[in-house]
Order: sequence, then C-alpha cells, then structure tokens
Amino acid sequence: MQTVFHLLVGLFFLFLGLNTLHYLFYAIMGRIGRADDVTPNKAVAPLDASLNRIAVLVPAYKEDAVILDSVEANLKQDYPASRYDLIVIADSFQPHTLDALAKLPVHVLPVSFEVSTVTKALNTALGTLSARDYDIVVVADADNHLATDFLSRVNAAFVNGWRAVQGHRVAKNTNTRVAVLDAVSEEINNHITRKGYRAAGVSATIIGSGMAVDLGLMKAAMDNLTTIGGFDKELAMKLAVDNHKIGYLEQAYVYDEKVAKRAVFEHQRTRWIAAQWQFVADYFKPGMRNLLAGNWLSGIKLVQEMALPKVLLLGILLITTLVCLLTGNVPTILLSAGLLLALCLSMALSIPAYLWKRLSIRDLGVVFSLMISFGRALLNMRKAFKSFMHTPHNA
Repeated sequence: MQTVFHLLVGLFFLFLGLNTLHYLFYAIMGRIGRADDVTPNKAVAPLDASLNRIAVLVPAYKEDAVILDSVEANLKQDYPASRYDLIVIADSFQPHTLDALAKLPVHVLPVSFEVSTVTKALNTALGTLSARDYDIVVVADADNHLATDFLSRVNAAFVNGWRAVQGHRVAKNTNTRVAVLDAVSEEINNHITRKGYRAAGVSATIIGSGMAVDLGLMKAAMDNLTTIGGFDKELAMKLAVDNHKIGYLEQAYVYDEKVAKRAVFEHQRTRWIAAQWQFVADYFKPGMRNLLAGNWLSGIKLVQEMALPKVLLLGILLITTLVCLLTGNVPTILLSAGLLLALCLSMALSIPAYLWKRLSIRDLGVVFSLMISFGRALLNMRKAFKSFMHTPHNA
C-alpha cells in the first residue's frame, strides 16, 4: 500500500514538473528567440499585385454596445481601402445598430441561429467569400481595435510565404486590477505560447481573434467544425495535420478589451477550460497517432494543449507546497518549492516592462481570488458544453 502511495505521489510530481518545465523552457526560448515580423513596404502602389485582398471578418453576438466604435477604429488602416473589406457578422443586433452600420463603408451580414456560436457565424461568412475576391481572411472580435498598420504587416508576412499568422493581442483597457492581471496573463501567453513556440520552431498558438489565414486553408480547416467554443484550437490542429505552421507577428498589434470584473473572468475562463477539455478529449487519440507517425506539428499541438492553465498550475503548486510544509517531508518540500519558483520565474520572464509598472503587492490578493475563480470555473465547465457562454463587452 505504501509503495502504491509513493508511486502516485511520484506521478503527481512528474505531471506538475512537466507542466512547469514546459512554461519555463518556452519562456526562456521567447527571451532568446524572435518572432516572424516582416517590415511592410510602404512604397507599394494601391493596385500592386503584392497587395493581397483581405476580408476582415467580425463575428459579433449582441455587441451593439461596442461594434460601432470598433468598426470606425478598424477602418483607419493604412492598407489601401480597395484591397480589404470589413465584414460584420451581425447576430441578434438591434435594428438601430444595423441602421448605423449601414451608413458606414462596411459589409453587414445579419445572421440568426438557434444556438449561436462563433463557428457558425464564421462558416456562414466564409460561404459568401470567393477566391476571386479575397486571398486572406482576418478574424477580429467585436471589441478589437486593429492597429493602423495591422493589415500591412499581415500582407508583408504573406508575401514572405506565410499562410497563417497570429497577431499580438494586447490590452485595450487596464482600468481595474482584474483587467491588469488579465492583460498580464495575455502577455505571458504571447511570450510563451507564441514567441517562445516560434523560437523553438513550432507553430504559435492562435487565439480566435487577431489572426490571419489563407482563404482556401481557412475554408478547408473550418469545414465540419461544430464546436460550441474553442474553434481556434480545432482550426490550429487541422492546420498542423496538414503541416502548415502558424507564425507570430509581434509588431502587429490588436487592442483587445480585458475583463474588468472577477465574475466576468470566471465566466470567460469557464468557457476556455471547457474548450480545452473538449479539444483534448476529441483529439487525444488522433493526436497521439500523428505524433507516433512522425507528424510532429499536430502531435506537439496536442501536447501543448494538455498543459495546465498557468493560474490553475500556480494554485496547485501553492497548495502542494503548503501541504508538504505541514507534513515536514524535506524532499517533497524542496521539490514543490522548486517547481513553484520555476513557474514564477517563467512568468516573470514573460511579463513586458510596461505591465511591470502597473503591478503592486496589492495585486497578490487579486491573484488569490482569481485562483478561486479558476477553480470554480473548472467545476462549472459543463455549462459551456451545452450553450455558448458569451463574454459581455462594454462601450
């Protein structure tokens, strides 16, 4: 019985160790590596063949409060207006919002579904796009503000050979401590799972917004997707199965609204955890087969998605270290404390200087409350399997 207990403890620490080393390794790689940015050629004429035709798809569900402001901001691109279209996929919008959008130089695609999902909205819009009219699809959330040179940077990357890239999503707001910590979490992900992954030679993760994909690839990858949440994970896996790497454009900024309240944070993370769980459940067997067959991109993608979320791992390591201290077992105390320090180091390496200035010792209390919210999200994730859990945005 004691042998079995020691074996279980050993497996538990092995699991925590692999997760921690995953974050630390890619955090270091992000420091010594570089992203895939290509400097745009500003001297190109508006009708030059090197300027790809871009469709910017904005799936929006009941986003009346933010959509007009976002559309107006995203029409300020330095990319020639004749080479891109902004397409708002308007799900359950108010009539006055549709009237206001009709006065702007954008395409509006009204949709309605019995159960609304981003996947359904995107596939409806993709069905209206022709290769004769567009080369690239960019996906943006309803609250996203694309930097004025975003499309120019995407085009430069595609001219340089890329067929799928993720932009650099950063916080549009840091008005509360929760928003600041959400921004920190986003930047840690940017550094580790995008810049770090690319420095190691594998695909960057995509987030579901601020990404750009070749139209043909996007249509093929999105075909038959029925997921309620987390379409980006399935999209990335399908690209990986076909050996298409995803690049990361660190200088192509997308300004994204961060959650400002703990309740919204918990709601959002419930959807994200459910999406991760569903993805691993659906793709574990085919992903392992691909890995054993030598398809490293899809196999590594599966392994990466099996990593515990950072906040959840941090909470588990804190509790484990406290339990080990209470038991007085020196080897496990040293091991758990070492893993905790390694995880904290990986996070410290990943936070940019501008956010370090926004952090204070008082934020530690918020971190603990968000750990509790993450635990509650884990327990409530079944809700996300039944219906799409929309994250509300503010004007």
